[in-house]
Formats: sequence, structure tokens, C-alpha cells
Amino acid sequence: MAERKPFLLRVDPALLEALQRWANDDLRSLNGQIEFVLRRAVQQAGRAADSSGASDPPKS
Repeated sequence: MAERKPFLLRVDPALLEALQRWANDDLRSLNGQIEFVLRRAVQQAGRAADSSGASDPPKS
């Protein structure tokens, strides 16, 4: 499994509560839900790493 790096995230309490409710509905931990949402946003934005593990170059 890939190494996970912890970091501090400051977030509005109302947003955190909404994420917690969503996580509960999806039977995920809050941390897992945040990672799920971020991963999906990265993929939808076309910023996900390709199969070689390299990220897309920045657009000029």
C-alpha cells in the first residue's frame, strides 16, 4: 500500500459537519470521505497521475 502523509487541514466547521454526514451515509470514515472527494475532484479536473505515476504537466 502507498505511504500516506499526514497534514493539518483547516476547514469551516459547517463544511466539516456536512462531510461527516456524507461519510456516515457512505459508511466511510471522515478521513476516507475527504480523500474520496479530493481524488474524484482531481480526476474530474484532469489532474490525476497517469499510469506511470507522473502527473500531467502544467498548462501554459
